[in-house]
Amino acid sequence: MKATGIVRRIDDLGRVVIPKEIRRILRIREGDPLEIYTNSSGEVILKKYSPINELGQFAGEYAETASSILGSTVIVSDTDQIVAVSGAGKADYMDKKVDFELDKIIQSKNTLHDDAKVVVPILAHGDAIGSITILPKQNQNLGEVEFKAAEIGASFLARQMEH
Repeated sequence: MKATGIVRRIDDLGRVVIPKEIRRILRIREGDPLEIYTNSSGEVILKKYSPINELGQFAGEYAETASSILGSTVIVSDTDQIVAVSGAGKADYMDKKVDFELDKIIQSKNTLHDDAKVVVPILAHGDAIGSITILPKQNQNLGEVEFKAAEIGASFLARQMEH
């Protein structure tokens, strides 16, 4: 654990403010859920909650299935990092942080569909919780099939979260 040197007091309602600098570095936005942990030495640990991580097995199985049928690289992310990958370049993507471009697409809740990639945000209860990205096979363009496959995956994972 790394000390920041920042001290905050708890207010009369039991709240504590996480400094803006830390929220910016950790990409914590207003409304983001945080998990609260304690340990035996009395520490309270806040961790950004990732609902997609709870669906890790479903996300991995979707990526494997879609990749094997489409022959494309299929990537599932939460709002911070890649959680499942199948297809070419798996090692290049797995456990990588979500870059600025993908974060912008996820937060906008809009899809991206061009020849180079398809990105469909995963929306649960109206909140963007991640994305499905499909990258083309070598020397191929992405079409409507890949777009629909990404939409199906995003909708399926969102429904799993909502139930």
